[in-house]
Amino acid sequence: MKPVLGRVKFRRFSTVQLLIALALFFTCAPFVEEIKGGELIVSILFSLVLLAGVLAVAERKRVLVIALVLAVPAVGGRWINHFRADLVPPAVFLVGGLILIIFVVAHLLRFVLRAPSVTTEVLCASISAYLMLGLMWTMAYWLVDQLTPGGAFSFNTNAGTRSMNGFTGFYFSFITLSTVGYGDITPVSRIARWLAAMEAMTGLLYVAVLIARLVSLYSSPKPGDS
Repeated sequence: MKPVLGRVKFRRFSTVQLLIALALFFTCAPFVEEIKGGELIVSILFSLVLLAGVLAVAERKRVLVIALVLAVPAVGGRWINHFRADLVPPAVFLVGGLILIIFVVAHLLRFVLRAPSVTTEVLCASISAYLMLGLMWTMAYWLVDQLTPGGAFSFNTNAGTRSMNGFTGFYFSFITLSTVGYGDITPVSRIARWLAAMEAMTGLLYVAVLIARLVSLYSSPKPGDS
């Protein structure tokens, strides 16, 4: 008799589960950040999003292995930084997280663009990719702020925070991605301005291309239609 493990097949997470993890992170993280133990909760939610992204795009074992390798510095660096910030600076897990999110978003978009029809999985993959783009730029702004001694951003507000980590970077990222731009945070360094411009263009093009693709899939004739 063949061993049972030989018949076990890998089953990836669905994009629905990834979207749930993203919604949980974006809903809870801003409110728990300031409470006692909030950083621990944020780290848990952040790790959950990254691991859900890894499993959502791992349709083949090779992709799973690559994604897990990319996840090690992102997730591991985040936790080491949480407990021993003197050992691992934020730049380590930020760079790792950026590379991992780019990998995940690329596979989500590949799935959407190759889908033969509009399904729940396609819609959830589209929304998840958009939210992960915002998360990617959140980390990019935080990284630039960390690596720019003179300050990459100007804060035109009386709020106490003067750093792009946490909710401030998240807020600025999605305001820029949606091209709203209230003007309370202004990029001043060259790299910060370039990132903001690229995010605004990505936000506009993503919505336009995505809607065109989904409409095309929905209106295309299905097999067997007369």
